[in-house]
Amino acid sequence: MAIRDIRLFGDPVLRTACEPIETIDDGVRALVADLCDTVAFDGRAGLASTQIGYHQRAFSLHIDGEVSYVLNPEIVELAGEPVPTGEGCLSVPDLWFDVLRYPRATVRGIDLDGREVVISGSGLLAQALQHECDHLDGKLYISRLDREARGEAMRQIRTSTWF
Repeated sequence: MAIRDIRLFGDPVLRTACEPIETIDDGVRALVADLCDTVAFDGRAGLASTQIGYHQRAFSLHIDGEVSYVLNPEIVELAGEPVPTGEGCLSVPDLWFDVLRYPRATVRGIDLDGREVVISGSGLLAQALQHECDHLDGKLYISRLDREARGEAMRQIRTSTWF
């Protein structure tokens, strides 16, 4: 459908928890197309609906050259001990900080036909599942940083060219 502009830190939509998708209609199909079109660039691992201005619970992934999506995703399992993982975000460009993430994650949701979708993985996939579900709950990754790192992130944001 379309490549959408990414909403940036400070936009209130990024702090808004998403509503579950109740009916799969043309609007939801357009949302999925926009999510998939917008995530399908090198360096983009995932994109939540809030990042392109929607309030429905959906995200897209771009892992190992494959683009996929999930509607109404919920984390159903996190495994292993959380480890510091280098992370960035399209909505907070040019920042990179270690965030504690579980090494394995499983998300359950549905596809455009209403069929159950289960995605499990480790490494970048596990990180992206956690990161995108955070977005859908109205959380940015910088909110997971310790006080010192969060302060540094805010300093970098205030002096950035995009803020």
